[in-house]
Amino acid sequence: MAATTPVGTGLSKFWAGLSGGKSGIGPVERFDVSSLSTRIAGEVRDFEPLAYIEKKELRHMDRFTQFAVVCAHEALKDAGADPADLDRDRVGVILGSGIGGCETFQEQCRVLFSRGPGKVSPFFVPMMISNMGPGQITISLGFRGPSWTTVTACTSSSNAIGDAVRLIERGESELVIAGGSEAPVIEICLAGFCSMKAMSCRNEEPEKASRPFDAGRDGFVIAEGAGMLILEEEGAARRRGARIYAEIAGYGMSSDAFHIVAPDPTGSGAALSMRRALTDAGITPEQVDYINAHGTSTPPGDIAETTAVKTVFGQHAYKLAVSSTKSMTGHLLGAAGAVEAIACVLAIREQEIPPTINYEEPDPECDLDYVPNLKRSARLGYVLSNSFGFGGHNATLVFKRYSP
Repeated sequence: MAATTPVGTGLSKFWAGLSGGKSGIGPVERFDVSSLSTRIAGEVRDFEPLAYIEKKELRHMDRFTQFAVVCAHEALKDAGADPADLDRDRVGVILGSGIGGCETFQEQCRVLFSRGPGKVSPFFVPMMISNMGPGQITISLGFRGPSWTTVTACTSSSNAIGDAVRLIERGESELVIAGGSEAPVIEICLAGFCSMKAMSCRNEEPEKASRPFDAGRDGFVIAEGAGMLILEEEGAARRRGARIYAEIAGYGMSSDAFHIVAPDPTGSGAALSMRRALTDAGITPEQVDYINAHGTSTPPGDIAETTAVKTVFGQHAYKLAVSSTKSMTGHLLGAAGAVEAIACVLAIREQEIPPTINYEEPDPECDLDYVPNLKRSARLGYVLSNSFGFGGHNATLVFKRYSP
């Protein structure tokens, strides 16, 4: 696995940040935000791409692609998988990205309107399109298996991981690099979300702005970064002596069929996604120990997810630990599911649950155990990860502690 996030780049920094309750949210530094109602974000501040991407090529990649390529290399390194030793025809790459090369799009629109069409870069299209993330990964590593991008808003990278599972189950690939990447901390994205009044305006206390399930929450905090996982068929992984972090036991998805941006307040679509994942895993609700919630810190979203959890888990919902790592990372949009999948796997490895920080005032409509403010030791066998996106897309992954 590999992670590039606002709380730290690299698995050790990432987990240290989560388990230590560190906020990665701060004032936006990449551009002038003085005219915006929200002036905070989760920016990646320790990203060094030159170890894997030549300086010349770097100029021809949007920031989201840079994140993806570096994370893919780092994940392979963490997996002990040398590309030269793999069957390159049977290695797939699936990336989730909700927006793709939005920074490139913004910059080239500026060029078009200020300098004319003749000055638009010939690299505009191949830098902007969302499939260039996996495209550049396959070119960089010489992998010729299936590759594509999933675009389902904030569910994108959970769908990418689920697609990778199905690709391996069908026997079309033996190993798949799967995850997500997003670089939306730019003027146009912040302006759009500000106009929707979807983001927190707690500008004076950025580290306290993302507060899922807390009664004082006032919106999500946008963030950037990437997460990539190496998925393998168990037999293949064991034959090459791989260190196995965990097993992906189940995958479910559904649609709300309700609204373009608002969640169904009954949580019925989210509940259906969770039920399908549990069925796919072949387990009962009572076997789940922890849920890494979608938990964006929006007033309606957190209530809808809480309702859905209670619908699926009944009385066991009150025995479950539920936390939102977005309280620390912010919301990485299309990359959120992959980063949170990594958090789930590391939680299983460490037998610790990362907290929901900034939980200060309980909301009567959000009445579960949200692991407030401090990490918690726990016996984790099955862990569930939720992702819900604009358009009513829902996806749920179930991770299991691996026992050979």
